[in-house]
Amino acid sequence: MVLTLILSLVFIAAVFTALVAIVALIQDKRLMTTAPKDIQEAAATHPERFRGAHALGWTIGIACLLLIIGVFVYGGYDGVKNGFGFWQFFLRFVLILYIWKAFDIVCLDWLLLTKSHFFQHFYPETEGCAGYHQFGFNRKGQILRLVIFPFVSAALAGVCMLF
Repeated sequence: MVLTLILSLVFIAAVFTALVAIVALIQDKRLMTTAPKDIQEAAATHPERFRGAHALGWTIGIACLLLIIGVFVYGGYDGVKNGFGFWQFFLRFVLILYIWKAFDIVCLDWLLLTKSHFFQHFYPETEGCAGYHQFGFNRKGQILRLVIFPFVSAALAGVCMLF
């Protein structure tokens, strides 16, 4: 259980770091697909903040993606090594995903998007957009993910049972 919580924190850190890399370094509006529509429309693709910023951002983003994949690979490896059954794998993976989703909703959607001025600092042209005051703008997508997570966890657990 402790390892599952640690893996959840690593997953959260990787997602958050990737978000910061996208917003602060890459600054390409095409990567803002999870933001409210009015913010997506108002945002402009920005030139590099400093030489190599985009390359650094992409490097960090790819490293974060590999780390996210690594969380599930290591979680599966550890479970195989410790003789986990299907339900133990399922519980590990579903906990990782739901802990991340709770962080996403509370910290990323509510605090970072609607309460702080983090995005406006990097995209000043979005200042005043109504999307910054619409907590729950992505409610349908969030609910869909919450419904899909048990199926993803079951699939991952099934794959782990093959080993």
